[in-house]
Amino acid sequence: MRANKVRLAGGIVGALVVVEATSGVIQGFYTPLFSDIADKLAIHDADINWLEATQLLLSAIVVPVLARLGDMIGHRKVLIGSLIVTMLASYAIAFSASFAVFLVAWAIQGFYVVWLPMNVSIIHSRARDLPDGAALTRRGAGVIVVALQAGAIAGALLGGQLGVMLPLWATLLVPAVLVTIALVVVIVKVPDPGVRAGGSIDTRGTTVLTLALLAITGGLSLVRFNGINAWVVVMVAIGLALLWVFVKVEERSDDPLVDMAMLRLPTVWPVILTSALFGVSVLGAQGPLSTFARTDPGEVGYGLGLDSATASYLIGAYVVSLLIGAAIFSKASAVWSPRFVLIGASGLVAAGYLALIPLHDNFVQVLACMMVAGLGSGALVAALPAAAAAAAPPHQTGIATGLTNTTKTIGGSFASSAFAIALASGAVATSSGEESGAGSLSGYVTVWAICGGTAIVALLVLFAVPKVAFQANDATRAAGDGLPAADAVPDGVRTAAERDPKRAPTEGEETR
Repeated sequence: MRANKVRLAGGIVGALVVVEATSGVIQGFYTPLFSDIADKLAIHDADINWLEATQLLLSAIVVPVLARLGDMIGHRKVLIGSLIVTMLASYAIAFSASFAVFLVAWAIQGFYVVWLPMNVSIIHSRARDLPDGAALTRRGAGVIVVALQAGAIAGALLGGQLGVMLPLWATLLVPAVLVTIALVVVIVKVPDPGVRAGGSIDTRGTTVLTLALLAITGGLSLVRFNGINAWVVVMVAIGLALLWVFVKVEERSDDPLVDMAMLRLPTVWPVILTSALFGVSVLGAQGPLSTFARTDPGEVGYGLGLDSATASYLIGAYVVSLLIGAAIFSKASAVWSPRFVLIGASGLVAAGYLALIPLHDNFVQVLACMMVAGLGSGALVAALPAAAAAAAPPHQTGIATGLTNTTKTIGGSFASSAFAIALASGAVATSSGEESGAGSLSGYVTVWAICGGTAIVALLVLFAVPKVAFQANDATRAAGDGLPAADAVPDGVRTAAERDPKRAPTEGEETR
């Protein structure tokens, strides 16, 4: 058993560390450069949020499909495919000569969001047959999330420094090269876990979900140009109605994109809802953080006035706090319950962002607030996929962990759209009386208030989770707590063998 743990940690997890470190670089590298990218594309600072919203929207659509595909054909295959797509998009970003090409490439690069759920699923598949498989999964998830945050730190610092040393196209080439290296490492070092669930892709559900998200985001985008009008209300209403249709379609599907029966489990739905609320701050607020730091207070009366190199120190310090939060997650969960750690982490996120409302006048104040929020965010990044994997039936870990990223990106996408509207509201004049491209101060305050408020809602939601949730992966966890045993299949959830009785079980899969 000890040898199995060593092989798990030193082999597979070691290789996946490279993947998540690369993911971190992607997430941190561009942030100090947002103002430079805006200048290159001749767009308003607030419009950077539309780049983020587009990428997050595509991610929200493809992640559940790829997560389902990972359970069907193998998590390693999906990981390799998403690495290839992200690599090609990253090269396109570096060499884009127009806003349209840049926008499309930026959106497609969002395929990297599926790496974390695939990596956690691979670790879970290798560890699940060990007596302490749930704990090993948490530790493995903690390790790769630490690598993710370390990559984000290195990416933020590297991007900021290279931004003042090299042409922008050469600087933007660095993430593409790193994704290429990660692809080679996975092909050579990560074996196929051999776990398959069978089934098929739910094309009807995918289509309805895509239309719903496009309608809501499209409606929000119209606010940017014409304010709130009848078309905005109609499009958002259509999107919400399509989400209701999506739920009904999934309930009637033999192979649903999102298993509603699993989603209703008392250990699963609070985690998924928390992921959506968490996405508002961890994904939606990154652009505003960068542009606020780069805004010149001498011109508009607020902001920190940093160049890309100095802004990278602020962003790097924030990501260090995420790394610390991710690193202490598994240890804190061993002392207190994972549920308690999730609640405490949400509280830190709320405290950090709400404190920014009165404390944003200088570098030290902003840094202190962001590091408090970062500690909680890092713990949540590590905790949510591991909690979903531990809570879900064994044959649906890919779907469950994918859902944490899907809902997180949906939350981030909607938040990015809303934040773009908030930052663009009200013309900002420079000291010379000319209109500035900076976001409004009231818009930034709105961003911080929304981030803090959604974190408070997440904290309250997590109190609905049973107290012993996510702590073990054996049948004893169900005793007296109303939770399903690890090998139990909830009502309405069918195994691959039930969907196709003639199919022989694959390695690591149990017949029921």
